[in-house]
Amino acid sequence: MSAIDETGQRRPVAIAGEHPLTLYVDRREVVTLMTLGQAPEALALGFLRNQRLIRSLDQVESVQVDWSVDAAAVITRAGVGLDAAGEASLDAPRTVTTGCGQGSVFGDLMAEVDRIRLPADARLSRAGLQALLEAVRGRETVYKQAGAVHGCALARCTDDDAQILHYVEDVGRHNAVDAIAGLMWMHGEAGADTVFYTTGRLTSEMVIKCAQMGIPILVSRSGLTRMGYEIAREVGLTLIGRATHTRFLLFSGEERFTG
Repeated sequence: MSAIDETGQRRPVAIAGEHPLTLYVDRREVVTLMTLGQAPEALALGFLRNQRLIRSLDQVESVQVDWSVDAAAVITRAGVGLDAAGEASLDAPRTVTTGCGQGSVFGDLMAEVDRIRLPADARLSRAGLQALLEAVRGRETVYKQAGAVHGCALARCTDDDAQILHYVEDVGRHNAVDAIAGLMWMHGEAGADTVFYTTGRLTSEMVIKCAQMGIPILVSRSGLTRMGYEIAREVGLTLIGRATHTRFLLFSGEERFTG
């Protein structure tokens, strides 16, 4: 498309796509996600994982995405949303979150926080953090061209280097983190030795999702909410906000950060 710039000249500009993707589970409509559409299969799986509607990839028989009807269809092996205790069904109450486009979490938002145990031996050095930030800057493709999107990355950091395992951009930060959760399942990856990066603010939902994925360190270039901070302290998650190439704020989990 084109737009008129500050000099009065019309010029071509890139804009981010936004597409509805309706998620069906066992032929039942669950939710419609507004998404850039970079990794729709992973987004569908990650949404179900982070909502605790499925507990293992082994429960999933198939995932099919059909953009001609803007739908993702997930078929499970034995029904969705119930663990052995019968928790987290599709009929459970939902908590509306601060996710872009109004996120929704099934069941009690805090139900599993007390059960989460994050690895205490994970470490992130100052040089490793800087390497992560530099690596992410090289991946912000849609944002550099059009803005209007969030980016999330899963990385493995050493003392002075960072390897990006997955990077996803989407119109909502919650979609980007869900897509990475799905990619982790698809690739059989655990989170214990990784660092999660997001461009979005660190709300309670973002902190809980990161902790549920077993990732002990969460970094953002944005700020945080009080509830996000309190949950991070409760689960023992290392939380770093306002992170740029020159500065950062370490809010919690100081024992994992080395200068």
